[in-house]
Parts: sequence; C-alpha cells; structure tokens
Amino acid sequence: MSFKIKCSPRCRYDYSVLWRHKMGLNKYGPAVSGLGPSSASGSGDGSGVEAKAAEKSAFDLKLEKYDAAAKIKIIKEVRTFTDLGLKEAKELVEKVPVVLKKGLTKEEADPILAKLKELGATVVLE
Repeated sequence: MSFKIKCSPRCRYDYSVLWRHKMGLNKYGPAVSGLGPSSASGSGDGSGVEAKAAEKSAFDLKLEKYDAAAKIKIIKEVRTFTDLGLKEAKELVEKVPVVLKKGLTKEEADPILAKLKELGATVVLE
C-alpha cells in the first residue's frame, strides 16, 4: 500500500526554504557576497585579532583521564555541575576522553577544573 501526500507548490517552496536555512545556505547560496573566510584573511590583521578574541570567550571542559580509585568522587562532582542523573553521569565519565560541559566562561570553568584536578582527573579547557 502506498501513500501519496499532496503538497501545494507553496508548501514545497516553504520546505525548500527551511532545508536551505538548516543547511546554512541563504537565498543565493553560500558566500555570494564575497565576505567568506577567504576574503576575511586578506583584509588585514585587525579582523583576525578580533576573531581570536571572540573564540576565547567560551570554553569546553574536557575530561581526558582520571584515577580509577577516584572514579566515584569524579562522578559525584560531574553530577553537581551538569544536572545529570547518576546513570548518565557514570556513562559520561566512562567515555573518557569526553567533553563534560560546553560554552563555559573562564570564571565558571576554573573552580570546576580545580576541583576535578584535586580529585585526580586530568581536565583541559578547549
């Protein structure tokens, strides 16, 4: 048995617009305006410095390895700052190396980083 869904031309147009938006394309396709990454590098050092400064505002907290004896303490600490349940936190910690939290500022990440290092984990900011 086959089902056919009738879709008006307007409906098809709306779906194509949504699809292009989801794929990161604008009405005219990617980089038509000439302001893509290749032209930004040739414009001077000022834009490159601004881009690097903007990148450093958010960090990802990555657990690289941990001491097996401190696994339970690390799981408990991960639960405190991620709002995960016990099972989810355990699965997350066991997937080492893994990103524990994304989009942290330096001020938010430092206490978490210090606490995990104190427990015997190797943690880095990316």
